[in-house]
Amino acid sequence: MLTWEATGIGSHPGQDHLEAARVVFGEVPGLPYLPELPARGVGADMVGRTAALLVDLAVEVQPSGWRLTDRPGRDHQRAADHLRRDLDGLEEVGHAYEGPLKLQVCGPWTLAGTIELRHGDKILSDHGAVRDLTASLAQGVGDHVAEVLRRLPGVTEIVLQLDEPRLPGALAGTVPTASGFGRLPAVEAWRVEESLRPFPDLVVHCCAPSVPYDLLRRAGVRGVSVDASLIRRRDEDAIGEAVEAGLLMFLGVVPGTDTRLPGVDVVAKPALELWRRLGFSPDRLAEQVVLTPACGLAGASPAYARAALAACRKAARVLREDPEGGSGSG
Repeated sequence: MLTWEATGIGSHPGQDHLEAARVVFGEVPGLPYLPELPARGVGADMVGRTAALLVDLAVEVQPSGWRLTDRPGRDHQRAADHLRRDLDGLEEVGHAYEGPLKLQVCGPWTLAGTIELRHGDKILSDHGAVRDLTASLAQGVGDHVAEVLRRLPGVTEIVLQLDEPRLPGALAGTVPTASGFGRLPAVEAWRVEESLRPFPDLVVHCCAPSVPYDLLRRAGVRGVSVDASLIRRRDEDAIGEAVEAGLLMFLGVVPGTDTRLPGVDVVAKPALELWRRLGFSPDRLAEQVVLTPACGLAGASPAYARAALAACRKAARVLREDPEGGSGSG
């Protein structure tokens, strides 16, 4: 049985990295994670933060957004400084922690659909540039994981989450060109599958519609993280095959922005009803389902962010204690 129960997607509100880490370790102790604080500005956003990990590729901010550059400059250094400060906070808060830890980075297809080449369109427009980006990211992520394990020797395993909100668009050919007047050609599925294999113990998070469940299963990922409210009946055959193959499902069951949170039975309901429709034994909920917010919490208030994580944890425990229907408690 998984002991993770619940976790978060990654981003948090505010600029206090120590407080964010304390909330994470306090509210989702089964699978805590390194929180991200995009409100700090350039370099703390999803793309800039991950770009700081790239090996032999540097980025800068232009009026149009992130772009590759010849050498690291102020923007690249700012992103690296934010990440270093977050790792210092993680070490301070989690120094005595023992157990699994989740790390989030922007995936290669979302990076490629966002960052521009030095003189040209987005990286996504050039297959060779995408390969170089993926190799650089894989090496940088390996270095990142090694540093986290050095700082937190009690961590028993790293769960790597790739954030890929642009993946469905890349596959469908709907990612806009740098000018915004056109669309980049659709990416072949085999290229995506190949790009994911260098990343071990991988969970792919996609909060967009049309998650490519079959592709991710074929690529051998460990789990898929989705907004449960975006799952359509037409997705369920592919989800069923993924679950049958042993994939973990990270189901987003509470909104990422402030709202009135219902009781745990209501929070758990999307996971329970999906499981019933798929026809799997309730016991497998404890083995293959982790509850999360629907997406990152950067747009929430600090109080709501804490409450949302707590609601996911409580609902997950209800599913494990009474997988036939929950206790109905709040």
